[in-house]
Amino acid sequence: MFQGSIVAIITPFKDNKLDEKALTDLIEWHIAEGTHAIVPCGTTGESATLEYEEHYRVIELTVQVVNGRIPVIAGTGANSTSETIMMTGKAREIGADGALLVVPYYNKPTQEGLYRHYKAVAEAVDIPQVLYNVPGRTALNMLPSTVARLAALKNIVAIKEASGDLAQVSEVIRLCGDKLNVLSGDDFTTFPAMALGVKGTISVSANVAPKDLSNMCQYMLDGNIKEARKLHFKLEPLNKGMFIETNPISVKTALSLMGKIEEEMRLPLCPMAAENKDKLKNILTDYGLM
Repeated sequence: MFQGSIVAIITPFKDNKLDEKALTDLIEWHIAEGTHAIVPCGTTGESATLEYEEHYRVIELTVQVVNGRIPVIAGTGANSTSETIMMTGKAREIGADGALLVVPYYNKPTQEGLYRHYKAVAEAVDIPQVLYNVPGRTALNMLPSTVARLAALKNIVAIKEASGDLAQVSEVIRLCGDKLNVLSGDDFTTFPAMALGVKGTISVSANVAPKDLSNMCQYMLDGNIKEARKLHFKLEPLNKGMFIETNPISVKTALSLMGKIEEEMRLPLCPMAAENKDKLKNILTDYGLM
């Protein structure tokens, strides 16, 4: 259901409020550049600092602007099962095509707790759901065996695997690749992961280079490894640039340097250090983005 280059889109702010015009323009740009789907309110969208009404408005505006042209997968995960159910239900009501559900963070449930959490959400809300494993953010790794149990639930259709561990990615595909789509959540390993059988990526770098990410993923889906490899190596410096500082500081700074948004994020995130911004400028210049 969900494959190809899926952008984990930033949330643009202006005077600490959602910049609806900038978000609208970004969405239109992504569709024109060939992005296959959009994730609003993910990690890159600063979901952790959005109030509920802001969160819902970002999803609503994305759904309205996209208008059915590509899928919208709303980030609705939380570390409380009841809150996740509430937000996922609201996303379904708004019209999202799917929900991205991060592994519950901070409280560190057991693998059985993870299974029960996702099962409860899947049973409560009838919407296609994408698991999201990102141990670097959550301090918890969802094991392939747990993913395999969850893959038996009909509306769990994919997983964003952001462990960066290709051995784990391979094991997830081996256990349940015929039951759900495995998506890369790590721009550095998208190309080799797709060679293993991953169906696409939920990408940070796609925010600034949507056409190249879209083309690389499409080449891999079509079996054209040679052309995909060229784009992988072209994108490598840009991928590194997006993580000079904590995501989404670098990507929002890059988009501001490209003239697409204001250079604004919410505390506790803050503007890039001057020396890092200079490094980012050089990367963007070399890539031809400014």
